[in-house]
Amino acid sequence: MSRILVVEDEAHIADGLRFNLEAEGHSVAVVDNGEDALRQLHKPESDFEVLVLDVMLPGKDGFTVARELREAKNYIPLLMLTARSRPEDVLKGFEAGADDYLPKPFDLGILIARIASLLRRKNWLHSAASSQPESAAAAVPAEAAELFRFDGKEVDFEKLQLRTATQIFQLTLMELELLRYLIRNSGRPVSRKAILENVWNLHEDTDTRAIDNFIVRLRRYIEDEPAKPKHLLTVRGLGYQFVAEPATS
Repeated sequence: MSRILVVEDEAHIADGLRFNLEAEGHSVAVVDNGEDALRQLHKPESDFEVLVLDVMLPGKDGFTVARELREAKNYIPLLMLTARSRPEDVLKGFEAGADDYLPKPFDLGILIARIASLLRRKNWLHSAASSQPESAAAAVPAEAAELFRFDGKEVDFEKLQLRTATQIFQLTLMELELLRYLIRNSGRPVSRKAILENVWNLHEDTDTRAIDNFIVRLRRYIEDEPAKPKHLLTVRGLGYQFVAEPATS
């Protein structure tokens, strides 16, 4: 049985979610505003495993709640519900720290499937990280071990971490998936449109630059001088390119 926190101020939607999620075997708590959600999640004894978070809330909206959670290093799997499904709004949710989103009105079966997917990924990450010794991870190929090393840094796709010689950065799922995509295309420029389609599954023809904010954050983790990047390069007029081993001048 998984513990789920639903943050929804429309009572009929909240009641429907509680009823159907409990019918699936989950334990569900419901609050109707962002402040109460943060209080619940900041408790030391909090044991919620998934957060279902509406965007339009009284007081602090869903974007603010997600952002404050991530800033507090709370990486609970987060499914965001939004009545606004424009690509710009979806990306704003991902920037705030959401792991998935559903536009309203949503199909109940799809919501239950998305929650199940977040739980599976969380459980898989936990079991993989706890069952594999560090020495074993270093002994197998990087792709199999879900590790990627470059320039004295290490991306751990199992633990959602980027490690340098002096720091460990915990990544959100969306930051990690963007970095994974760039690494897989290492040495090749990729367009913003390709990133939108292949990382966020957004196929609308949109001129959004919201993705640039993700690159700015990744550069803070990866680059020695974020203002003078050598790994995450801007390709003018197109997008970005990841370079694992930049040429030395």
